Amino acid sequence: MKRSGTADLPLHGGRVPLWLAERMTRLGTAISECVVHHYGPPEFLSRLSDPYWFQALGCVMGMDWHSSGITTSVLSALKRGLNPRSHELGIYVCGGRGRSSRRTPDELRRVAWRTGFDGEKLVRASRLAARVDNNAIDDGFQLYLHGFVVSTKGDWAIVQQGLNDTTGYARRYHWHSASVRDFVTEPHSGIVGDSIATHDIMNLVDRRARLAQQAMVGIAQEHPEKTLHDIRPLRMPAHHDVKAGNVDLKRLGAVLALAYERDLHDFAELLLVEKLGPRTLQSLALIAEVVHGTPSRFADPARFSFAHGGKDGHPFPVPLKTYDESLVVLRRSLDAARLGHTEKLEAFRRLDSFTRNIEQQLAPGADFKKAVAHERRISPSLGGRTVNTSAKRNAQLTLFS
Repeated sequence: MKRSGTADLPLHGGRVPLWLAERMTRLGTAISECVVHHYGPPEFLSRLSDPYWFQALGCVMGMDWHSSGITTSVLSALKRGLNPRSHELGIYVCGGRGRSSRRTPDELRRVAWRTGFDGEKLVRASRLAARVDNNAIDDGFQLYLHGFVVSTKGDWAIVQQGLNDTTGYARRYHWHSASVRDFVTEPHSGIVGDSIATHDIMNLVDRRARLAQQAMVGIAQEHPEKTLHDIRPLRMPAHHDVKAGNVDLKRLGAVLALAYERDLHDFAELLLVEKLGPRTLQSLALIAEVVHGTPSRFADPARFSFAHGGKDGHPFPVPLKTYDESLVVLRRSLDAARLGHTEKLEAFRRLDSFTRNIEQQLAPGADFKKAVAHERRISPSLGGRTVNTSAKRNAQLTLFS
């Protein structure tokens, strides 16, 4: 069994307000639908198993760019948005946080009953992945979230998260079925992370997890260098604000130039055949990159927070008017594609290619401080909102701790 990677995130408490949770559901669903439309369900599952892409997805959806809550909120949004259309998209989202994670086996069995594949095999994969990360790996993190995303073909991705109260960090674990042959005979090559305890990380700690122990025997025989090479760890910094060092300034500069330089903006607008303001074009360019970007494009997930900000105001408040206009453009394109008119949806691919061409031609990068200052200055005109500006605190959806 091969884990795709890990992500270490500062442990944050709080709530996702209803006004953002509803928008995250709609945008997450639309982006997922775009990926499935262009590349198919297997590619969507592959992307979910990439910790960098997952983080970028959460950022473009308006969640805090580095906090632990991005995991629960994104999975919850996808579950709410994709499951009602699972028969159409071929994607089912099971599990969740706390009590919802314990319902994963029953949810997988229901999905199997509808689709006809082996539900008990999926349940076994779910339980073994949880056992390995929670019990067979003594790294100081205890699981509290388990998400299992499966296609009608039986392919799956697992995203689960544990917390460590001592360090104030959460650790997210990503798994992908593409490399699975057998849990017992195929060693898990992704058991690695920062050692939180005073002793080395131990592999086999739960006697009840016999199959997991057998699968882990191979890891003890591997050289640490090979194990470290096989995964892509993502460790987010402790500071809450977005800093220039967290962003690829040249890539951000290409997006800002596309939005605000008149000639580039006019041509980009022509590509989309839409009458768009510069701020909406900026968001759509980053959404297009999440859909069409290659893995190397997501090394700086904080950059994608420049699409719709963050609920805590970093790097700037969530611009609701821009968020809603981006949703309208994306949904209109998807609806047209369902009727066979793919021109608008293909325009997003062209927009992504155009932005990359600008990036290659531009020598200087973005002025980070100037870009953030501009966003905060125009925030009131765009309906900028944070959790602290919510008018009705009782209308909030608890999504993470």
